[in-house]
Amino acid sequence: MTSAPPPAPASLQLAADLRATLGELVRHVRQESALPQNQAGALGWLVREGPHTTAELADRQRVRHQSMARTVTLLLQAGLIRQERHPTDGRKLVLTATEAGRATLQDQRRRRENQLAEAIERELTEAERLTLAQAVDLLRRIS
Repeated sequence: MTSAPPPAPASLQLAADLRATLGELVRHVRQESALPQNQAGALGWLVREGPHTTAELADRQRVRHQSMARTVTLLLQAGLIRQERHPTDGRKLVLTATEAGRATLQDQRRRRENQLAEAIERELTEAERLTLAQAVDLLRRIS
């Protein structure tokens, strides 16, 4: 079995620049969030994938069970999720997003998208917007 040659220095530099820039962009957009990232992340899983236990959410988010339990408590107190007995194992509790939780997550996403759209319109020319659209397609290919 032969290993692939290491990436070229230019590709490594581009990867480092891309990682740093995307990280900065994500942090900037998250600053305006109504929900802390840990809560938004857990709520997002429940909205996208349906009911989960606290342990399953902890695994998905790659955090300790105790940390996720605190996050779940805050989401329950805010009325963004509800818990019910597991349908086949009554010892477990299953978490589900409420309508308020779905609406909160959608509102947060809409605010983030509006923030990005305003920056795109303010900072980029029409030609640069086209380049950005092409870059999004390229990012999809490598992800």
